[in-house]
Amino acid sequence: MEKKNIIFGLRPIIEAIEAGKEFEKVYLKKGADGLLITELAELCKKKGIRVQWVPIEKLNYLTRNNHQGAVGVTAAIEYMDVYDMLAGIPADETPLLIVFDGVTDVRNFGGIARSAECAGVHGLIMPLKNSAPVNADSMKTSAGALSIIPVSRVGSIRNTLKILKQEGVQIVAASEKSDMLIYDADLTKPTAIVMGSENTGISKEVLKMCDIQVAIPLQGTIESLNVGAAAAVLLFETVRQRLENN
Repeated sequence: MEKKNIIFGLRPIIEAIEAGKEFEKVYLKKGADGLLITELAELCKKKGIRVQWVPIEKLNYLTRNNHQGAVGVTAAIEYMDVYDMLAGIPADETPLLIVFDGVTDVRNFGGIARSAECAGVHGLIMPLKNSAPVNADSMKTSAGALSIIPVSRVGSIRNTLKILKQEGVQIVAASEKSDMLIYDADLTKPTAIVMGSENTGISKEVLKMCDIQVAIPLQGTIESLNVGAAAAVLLFETVRQRLENN
């Protein structure tokens, strides 16, 4: 764990949160109580910051300093509001976004971010919970892409998809169960591609909100691609269509 991504102590973490500092997670000592630790836990809940109650050994591993039963891991990047992300897309470019629904492996997340930046994606949207963190590992795997491409972290993927639809963005689900191949979908429209969990794919609730589902034609015996590889295929089919359309 990089020391620059660590803030320790109850009052310093509270002050950092109130000052607007982004946190990936706050670790609190299991079984601890008191006014300050209760205040910190409630503040994290209010701000949508993940809290994990852990043994003191975990806290001592994160820092050798006097942590008072609380260690915060700050975000490696600054997150962007979805509306600001959309507003920042140049008027002469067709929006292209990636939405993560349960991608928890940092290498997959970082790899998709790298492919997305290379494909000219305008932003990544990830949930507050059940998502790979933006940390040193994902930053490294992304080859710096996560420092370049806008990232939004949202409380509800479904509510965010509603916003995207209202803004005229079609929602495309990557699903090997679809009868429509990626080549038959019109990806020249404003598009958000949803990539699901490595194990279970896109959740049923999110899948229902997608405008179309597309599949990558596979010729081998293995039933599906790694989510990172699938994302790359979808992204560059989108690039191909848009280049041909120009």
